[in-house]
Order: sequence, then structure tokens, then C-alpha cells
Amino acid sequence: MAEVVRMPKMSDTMTEGVIAKWHKKVGDKVNSGDLVAEIETDKATMDFESYQEGTLLYIGPKEGEAVAIDAVIAVLGEPGEDFQALLSGDAPAAEKAPEKTEEKKAEEVSGTESSASTVTPEELGCTVITMPLLSDTMKEGVIAQWNFKVGDTIKSDDAIADVETDKATMEVTAYADGTLLYVGLEAGQAAKVNDIIAIVGPAGTDITPLLNQKSAPAKAETAEAPKADSAAAPAVTAAPVASSSSDDSRVKASPLARKIAQEKGINLSDIKGSADGGRIVKKDVESFVPVAAQPAETKAAAAPATEAKAITLPTFVGEERYTEKPVNQMRKTIARRLAESLFTAPHFYLTVSIDMDNAMAARAQINEVAPVKVSFNDIVVKAVAVALKKHPAVNSSWQGDKIRFNEHTNIGVAMAVEDGLLVPVVRFADGKSLSHISAEVKDFAQKAKAKKLQPADWEGSTFTVSNLGMFGIDEFTSIINSPDGAILSVGAIQAVPVVKNGAVVPGNVMKVTLGCDHRVVDGATGAAFLQTLKSLVENPVRLLA
Repeated sequence: MAEVVRMPKMSDTMTEGVIAKWHKKVGDKVNSGDLVAEIETDKATMDFESYQEGTLLYIGPKEGEAVAIDAVIAVLGEPGEDFQALLSGDAPAAEKAPEKTEEKKAEEVSGTESSASTVTPEELGCTVITMPLLSDTMKEGVIAQWNFKVGDTIKSDDAIADVETDKATMEVTAYADGTLLYVGLEAGQAAKVNDIIAIVGPAGTDITPLLNQKSAPAKAETAEAPKADSAAAPAVTAAPVASSSSDDSRVKASPLARKIAQEKGINLSDIKGSADGGRIVKKDVESFVPVAAQPAETKAAAAPATEAKAITLPTFVGEERYTEKPVNQMRKTIARRLAESLFTAPHFYLTVSIDMDNAMAARAQINEVAPVKVSFNDIVVKAVAVALKKHPAVNSSWQGDKIRFNEHTNIGVAMAVEDGLLVPVVRFADGKSLSHISAEVKDFAQKAKAKKLQPADWEGSTFTVSNLGMFGIDEFTSIINSPDGAILSVGAIQAVPVVKNGAVVPGNVMKVTLGCDHRVVDGATGAAFLQTLKSLVENPVRLLA
């Protein structure tokens, strides 16, 4: 007897899943435990194994399409078995017989609409590509660049575009074979998640009915531009790029390589790419040696200097000017999440001074034998994790109608990057050695700088450490990294006079400030945590036990 296969709930926050890839096709035999599909959830892309057996009679959503939890995605049964009765409104429109689709849609639309207005992409043999959800906090994505133009032939595994999210720049895969028929927005423009960004199908297909039904994202200030040229214009930068005499927007290059080239004033057309299909990557730009043209440039640069010397009047005429730069996805998300945290969670702050003499001596001895150089921040991260085990109320988060007390210690380490701030997570930090923590933090720092951090790297913190001491900041306060219940702000180590045994002597002091969400952490609770943290840092040998 035929059985339906429904979209499973694969994470606690998942409301729908995207079919990233089908591993079976209609007519294939499926055994229990077989890998049927790959499903992209709000957290990650996961394998979906069948718990049923039979022949695959029906596939609903195509690759790249989103499906709600519990919606029918496939039907298993005996070869030739009638399964239409099982679909009765639950199944997606994909792969239903055309006459069935038209009949059902005709019942849903108003009587004044014609059947032509309900044409589906499947009837035209097309695939609609929408803006994918590439991170758990993503609301919209910006097209950093198109790798194909309208009329190009596309393969299912081609990366058709690079999309800038709030976390990183990532590739969008077509998941369809055919011709690129339509591009919904230009490079540099934003589209909300699930908005149409492109359509792929047979060459010459009239996609007007699809566009009439689902309008593509509005194009800011470029609505009059022809659609066929929409992929050709790169994002406009605030400053001109030197030696960019010819248009290199159609050159295949990674976003990072393109950015480095702009900073160095290198024309991508002059570089030979080493990646697949001749695509230019970071190492190609960094190793590129431009043709020697220094003498002419030197002379050109010297001319203004000579003219400047000729000016005799001590008069200076200033010009008021400014540059406006569009807010990128990362900065938008930082602004939104910090505003939500500050204006939702009632913050209060507690500051304590820590004697760092013993910590400085211990660190010097540890680094004589440690395989990885240990920093003061590594010592603080370890001490915080150990202290949280003794004060679980600080390792908590507000859940609306309940408070969650975390039994694990996942420490977020705030890192400044060019476009904002990222917080990768050192998981189970209380059980890791100082060398282990140091190596992990260094690896995160390199990935953050290269924009290679993945969602699994920054999700799941229970407490956050923000250290501006290396920038010479004595003390400061931080906004809590929601949903954490607290954050620690670490200042610089200062050489100051201190009182020891009744005498004023030279000492080294570091101030730390604990920011608390008053809904879950009270003043006395935060103070007790800081006392434990202070004793651990002042006696770091306790961290080695």
C-alpha cells in the first residue's frame, strides 16, 4: 500500500526545509535507511534517510524549493499503484499532472482570472531560483556578483551568483540545468529570503506568465534598465579603483579576490585564474605582479607636488564633502540584534579589579612548554568557563515564560573584522586545556578574517567574552549577546601602584566588567561570579587541575 513521505522537523526552530538535492528519482527502489535527499534546514544541510520501503512513485518539490514541515514531499508504494488519492491537497504542485494542477488552481482563483494566470514553473519546464536562507539570522541577501548572464547555459552544480549575507559571502547553486532566462536584480542590490532572483529553463521559453504571478524584487533606481543587461553592472564603490581602465565585472573571480584587487588597484582582466573554469581566487591576486609602469606613474605623481611648491599665498580653500556607503548585511544584523538586546534586556554592570602579577608569571612559565602560545585572553576564557560551572545562574538565558540554565559552557569570543563583529564559540571550554583553547581561538580568528566562518562556528554560545585590552582600553561595557544572560568586558593590564601588606608597591591590574540581564542574573549573583573569576585568574594554577 502506498505511503506518503513528509518533510521532517530536523531542528527545534525549523518551520520549513529546502530540498538541496534528490538522491533518488521516480521509479527507483528505496530501502529502509537509504539516503533519499539532502535537506537544508535553518541550521545546516542534513541527510534525509527513508524509514519506509517501496518504489518511489512521486516526488513533490524540485531541488531548491522550500517545503513546510509535514508537507508531502514523496510517495512510496508498489510499481504502478494509484497514489493520487494520497495527495488530496497536501502535496506541492510540482510533478502533478497538468490537468490536475489546472483544475485545483481554478478552484482557488477568482472567477475573473484565466487559467493562463496560474501557469506553474513545472508546466514551462523552468526552475525558479529564490534567495536562499544562508544563515540563521539572515533576512535578506545582497548579490555580490553574477557568475552568469541571461542567455548562458547553466548546469545544476554551477554557482550562478555570490551572495553577501550578514555573516559572510557565499555561493548560490542553480540546482537546475538549462538556460538562464531571467535575472531579477543587479549586482549590489538586495533581495529578501525566498524572493525570486533568477529563472532557469529551456532556451526561448516565454516566462512572462511566471513574472506576472510572482513579481521579482524591486530594483532601486534602475527600474528602467533592460533585464538582459541586469547581470552586467557591478556594485558601485565609494572610491575609484586605480588602473581599472577596462570593465572587469564579467571576469570570474571570488568576492574576496575581487575585493583585494580593488584595494590594490589591479584589473582582474590582467590576472590568470587558477581555480576551476579559470576563476580567480585570493592567491592569484596576491601573487600577481603588474607590468612595470612605475616611472610614468612616478612622474605623474610628482607633477602635482611641483605645482604645490609654486603656490605662494598662505590661503587654503576647504571643500565640504562626504562619502556614503550602503550598509552591508553584517552591519544590518549587528545593529538589529544589539538594539533588540539593549532595549529588551534590562542591563546592569559590575566591575572588579584583578591582580595580574601571578597570571603574568604563570603565563610566561606555561609558554615555555606549551605547544601553542597562550594569551591572557585564553586564561580569561578558561577561568570564565570554570567559574560558570560554580554559578549556573550566570550561565543562563531568558526564554520568555521560563529561564534556561545551561549545564554546558560554550564561550563566545568576540572578534573584530573589517565589516563588523563576529562571535565564534569555544564549546565545552571548561574541559579544554589552555593550549587547546588558544589553538581554537587562533583558528577562528583566521577564518573570521577570511570570511570563512560557518554557522556552526558562531551558534550556541551560553556566555560571551569581549576583550579590548589589546587596544589599550582600560575598562568598558558591552551589550549582551542575546540570548546569553551575561557578557564579560576585559580591559588592558595596567602597571599601577597597589597596596600589598600595608605598603604601596608596583603592581599589574586588569579591570573586567560583567554585563548582566537583570531578568536572569541578580546583583548578588553577578558579584559572586566575579569573585570566583577573580580568584581563578589571580591563582591560575587552579585552572590546570
